[in-house]
Amino acid sequence: MDDVALHRWDVTPEEAVAIQRAFAPKVRLRWDRRRRVKTVAGVDVSVRNGISRAAIVLLSFPQLVPFEAVTAEAPTGFPYVSGLLTFREGPIVLEAWSRLQTTPDLVLFDGQGIAHPRRLGLASHLGLWLDLPTIGCAKSKLYGTHDSPADEKGSVAKLIDPRLDEPIGSVLRSRSGTKPIYVSPGHQIDRETATQFALACCSRYRLPETTRWAHRASRGEARLEAASRAETGG
Repeated sequence: MDDVALHRWDVTPEEAVAIQRAFAPKVRLRWDRRRRVKTVAGVDVSVRNGISRAAIVLLSFPQLVPFEAVTAEAPTGFPYVSGLLTFREGPIVLEAWSRLQTTPDLVLFDGQGIAHPRRLGLASHLGLWLDLPTIGCAKSKLYGTHDSPADEKGSVAKLIDPRLDEPIGSVLRSRSGTKPIYVSPGHQIDRETATQFALACCSRYRLPETTRWAHRASRGEARLEAASRAETGG
């Protein structure tokens, strides 16, 4: 799959912050209502012993059956700096992306979208590279304030940017009685639609199926075909 090269990756943290500030205004938070979503992708990166391994798994939607998976790995080339995750994970994600045979209609990242101090988390940043609708589905909050959603599955509280007092994401109870997940629009999608898709990708577990499959693939825990049969009872 192709992507559009926007900038260099071999930059300093200070240069990375400048890049985020320059590209954040290019993010579009509007969903094309004519778009039909038949495939969704989950993206995850694991880092072990200085090696980054990215996995992308494609699933049918709304059935959530995985049908394609790719991985890539390389030495980790950027330090861990809060708010600069894209510069650590972006290059290896794009390498894995180049190996896909199918272009998904929607991509869910294990990370932030615009719920970020500079409005350009992993999902938003790579959404610009891929020129596709993207959603950030994070296990924890990076930025913003919120009330607690109700305990029932599907309950939502707005995640608010305290500087501008406007919503930048949703705190979603994806499974009753568990900690919520943090959903924020990445690119080419609005907050409400992003939240609806994230919930639709959650089945029996707290994390979306997109994230669960990509996480397993990034750790090499199971081949896609074998894992799919086990999940479906085949």
